Order: sequence, then C-alpha cells, then structure tokens
Amino acid sequence: MLRLSLLATAVAPLIWGSSYIVITEFLPPDRPMTLAMWRALPAALLLLLIVRQLPRGKWIWRVTVLGALNFTLFWTLMNIGAYRLPGGVAATVGAVQPLIVLALSRLLIGTPLTAVAAVAAMTGLFGVGLLTLRPEAALDGPGILAALGGAVSMAFGTVLTRYWKPDVSAVTFTAWQLTAGGLLLVPLALLSEPALPPLTLTNWVAFAYFSFIGAGLTYLLWFRGIALMGPTAVAPIALLSPAMAVVLGWVWLDQGLSFWQLVGMGLVLVSVLAGQWAGMAAERTRQADAAAAATAATPDDAAAASPVHGGDLRPQGSA
Repeated sequence: MLRLSLLATAVAPLIWGSSYIVITEFLPPDRPMTLAMWRALPAALLLLLIVRQLPRGKWIWRVTVLGALNFTLFWTLMNIGAYRLPGGVAATVGAVQPLIVLALSRLLIGTPLTAVAAVAAMTGLFGVGLLTLRPEAALDGPGILAALGGAVSMAFGTVLTRYWKPDVSAVTFTAWQLTAGGLLLVPLALLSEPALPPLTLTNWVAFAYFSFIGAGLTYLLWFRGIALMGPTAVAPIALLSPAMAVVLGWVWLDQGLSFWQLVGMGLVLVSVLAGQWAGMAAERTRQADAAAAATAATPDDAAAASPVHGGDLRPQGSA
C-alpha cells in the first residue's frame, strides 16, 4: 500500500517538471501571476463541483493560510525567482525545501530528525546544483530571496497540511486549498499584469493540462501522500521535479546533457530514496510515540495527544 502511495506521490513532481516547457512553449509570455491564477481556479472549481462541500468555522482561515502558502506565495515567489535568476539558480535555492521541512516537522509535529534524513537532503541539494547550475549563472539578491521565500512557503505549507489534517477526503482538502490560493491570486494578477492576448487552440489545451493535470491531479496526489506518509517522507520527492525538467529539456528542446548533470541526476535519485526511507522511519517513530502517549493518558488527554490536529468536520448529527 505504502509503496503504491509513494509511486503515486512521485507522479506529482514528475508532472511539475514539465511546467517550464508548457509555460515557455505553449502559453502567453510575461504573465506569471495570470498563469498561476488560471492554473489554480479551473481545477479548484471542478473539484468543488465534485465534492460539494465548503470549509466551515476554523477551517476557513486555516485553508486560507494553506492556500496562500502552497499556492499564492509559493507560485508568486517561484515565478519571481525564475525570472530573476538564470542558469538554474532558482531551482538550486528551492532545493533547500526538504531541509526546511525536516526542521519544521521536528518543531511542529515532533517528527524525529535523523542524520540520514539530513545528509540525504543535503545530497539532493548538491545534486540539483549539478543538474541546473551553469558557470555563467549570475546571482541576484532579490531573486535569491524570492526563491528562498518560495521554498520556505512550500515547506510550511507541506508541514501544516499534515499538522492541520481535517476529517475530509484528500479531494475535498485539495479543492479547498486550490480555491483559496486561486482567489488570492486574482487581485495580484489583475493589478500587476495586462489581460491575456487572444488565445489559440494550443493555448487552451496547454491551460487545460496546466490546471487539471498540473495542479488538480498533482496536488491531490501530493496532499494524499503527505497525509499517508508524513511531510518528511514526501518532501524529498519534490527534487524529482528539476530532474524531470532537465530530461524533458534534453528530449523536447534538444538541450545538452553533460556528464556532471548525469552525476547530479544520480545524486538526486539517491537522495530521494534515502530521504523517503528515513522520513518513513521517522514518521513511524512519531506515530508510535503518539500512540504510546495516548495509551498512557486519560481519555481526554489521549484525544489531545492524537497525531491528527484537525478536529471533526462532519456535519452535526452525522454518524
């Protein structure tokens, strides 16, 4: 079961790796906020039509925070970093995310921090650097801060998605977050960018792929993976995204693939496997500790010690 969940979760960053080609080859240029908005909202509305359920009470502000972290802030800062940082610098800075997730998971949900997980995360960072950096790459202060901010935003979103785990399906939770993130992007897009030019059939097909596959499906798989395996096990898998981007650039755009890029790809794969194994072991330890604490506590204390921090979202009177 967990092996299938791992493979399903890995599909998400592999699809995300195609975003660069979709944006640069098939969508209108110079509209990062508008593209992000149209990436989120169509998929969000479709998922809402499927689940027919809206957040209530405290989940309104929690979902707003998660939507801002996982989509609005992350996509905005990622786009700024990508525009300002050439030569894969943004991807390399963004690869610090697994390290941040390790620290936040230890702080917020008590997941043990192991040496294997830390070394795996640093190995992945080095591997992404070999994959994407070029000797001529220039550093830009605001771009570095934007890329780092994007990594921090997604790291917080990844951990809080597990910390605030509601009693709803992964489809519903994904719909809520995508809707919140998309709505927050609307004023950013309208105030900062001109309207889209007339769209071709190719543009429409690209938008459909970008939204329904690149956002709706992938984040459903991603959030489901976080719920099942924990953030420390899932975060390293995100490093497959820059690896896939390099492979697609080689296959689709006829870009070169150097020896050191192949070495970097190997390091990324090793770091993903080692980090996922270490993350799963740490999550099992955390759950065992929580279960032991719950067993030793009174019934009221046991509920407070539960590893699920969401509360019951079922309508009143439901079984």
